[in-house]
Amino acid sequence: MRVAVVALGKIGLPLAVQFAEAGHEVIGVDVQEAVVDLVNAGVEPFPGEKHLQEKLSVLVDAGRLRATAKYGDAIPSADAVVVVVPLFVNDETWVPDFTWMDAATRSLAEHLTAGTLVSYETTLPVGTTRTRWKPLIEEISGLNEGEDFHLVFSPERVLTGRVFADLRRYPKLVGGLSEEGTARAVEFYEAVLSFDQRADLARPNGVWDMGTAEAAEMAKLAETTYRDVNIGLANQFALFADKVGIDVYRVIEACNSQPYSHIHRPGIAVGGHCIPVYPRLYLSTDPDASIVRTARQSNAGMPAHVVARAAEVLGDLTGLRALVLGASYRGRVKETAFSGVFATVDALRSRGAVVTVHDPMYSDDELAAHGWEPYHLGENVDLAIVQADHPEYAALTPADLPGVRLLFDGRGVTDAARWIGTPRLVIGGGQ
Repeated sequence: MRVAVVALGKIGLPLAVQFAEAGHEVIGVDVQEAVVDLVNAGVEPFPGEKHLQEKLSVLVDAGRLRATAKYGDAIPSADAVVVVVPLFVNDETWVPDFTWMDAATRSLAEHLTAGTLVSYETTLPVGTTRTRWKPLIEEISGLNEGEDFHLVFSPERVLTGRVFADLRRYPKLVGGLSEEGTARAVEFYEAVLSFDQRADLARPNGVWDMGTAEAAEMAKLAETTYRDVNIGLANQFALFADKVGIDVYRVIEACNSQPYSHIHRPGIAVGGHCIPVYPRLYLSTDPDASIVRTARQSNAGMPAHVVARAAEVLGDLTGLRALVLGASYRGRVKETAFSGVFATVDALRSRGAVVTVHDPMYSDDELAAHGWEPYHLGENVDLAIVQADHPEYAALTPADLPGVRLLFDGRGVTDAARWIGTPRLVIGGGQ
């Protein structure tokens, strides 16, 4: 098959590589010329995705994968077009911002030819495929969905850093606007993906027909919103445990020892492109989901809570040297999307602290580009807050942070034995 992948980001490029490795001709479209040039040179634009560089080099050299900035070079005569363009959410209003996706959809519709399967993998509010993309594509292309082309939704369900493994491990969910469209999508994904055997699933691992696009859209929102709500519940338990002197981690471990409890770990922040965003996409079509809203607001308030607890211990933070350990939204991932570092820095600055930021994955220039003063281990500091669970932080000792009067480990990653004699707090006590 000839496959076009629209947007060669941290999900789109590994998908393009996966499709090409399965034996198909793949053309990736990206509006960033620098990304296009790097891909065509066989160089990964964003290091860190396991196996991406080695696969990319082979496929580009073999002529099975190339990139372009022109939709007209990729979309015409494609058997399938897979769209992985980012969808944003306004931080203040929580309203989805379709600017980039609308532009990409218009561009692909201008060049769409009959017989093409169009699959959106970007997470969407329920109903978007049918009520937004179908009429827009039909209007611009002059083609009729269900007759001249087929439109489906098939959410990506992978994490950056392990995309290829996740593509094999998790069932591929597909929902179309018609039975024929869904059948075409199932056939397509079965031709480009392979799956691990999993005895824990109710049915064989593989491509799962969800019946409708709406069911597929909701499945992705539900599985991610569940995680946000679960973390919000864990954080509520942790805040109470702090008040009454209970080790919440022992409580969670005990609860999860039987199969009906799956309580997540509390933490200073929930970041990344997915968990902080998708509950708000869900709320855009189900505004009465009060549990979802409360959890999202609670999780968003955790950085301010951590800083407030630090102030309870140290008193006025004005003029104190405060260090935030970790710019990334999670350990081992070089990505600041919706990272808790932003709210943590803001909360510290609002209390008058002099803030620095450290992250082993970022250079000084990269940290400074965000408006942060870089910190180097060995420099004097009064307060340190662990925001990202990088493995390097597990080995930290007071000697690495001279003068430190309080370590607040927002991720529970540091070793308590190394901090005997220096005040150390963990959300939910214990450890």
